[in-house]
Amino acid sequence: MIRHTVAFRLGHAAGSEAERTFLSDGERILSAIPGVERFEALRQTSPKNAFTHGFSMEFSGEDAYRAYNDHPDHVAFVRDRWIPEVAEFLEIDYAPLG
Repeated sequence: MIRHTVAFRLGHAAGSEAERTFLSDGERILSAIPGVERFEALRQTSPKNAFTHGFSMEFSGEDAYRAYNDHPDHVAFVRDRWIPEVAEFLEIDYAPLG
């Protein structure tokens, strides 16, 4: 299992229509890609960093994760939405210990 997470801050104003659209489009597009399990769009609540949101999803293994990364819908989302609209991010991928 691989848990793919990304914490991010959008370039849009908090509570704006642009913010809502990005988050709903991200959930709709990314969660529909084959192999994506347990997709969550999250609001970050800790004052310890400047990130405001997160996406989290799981994959059954490396092959499913690789297929997601290469999927045309993911590539298009990154190119057309993520790069122009995300101001800052941190991506972390986890695998269980042992």
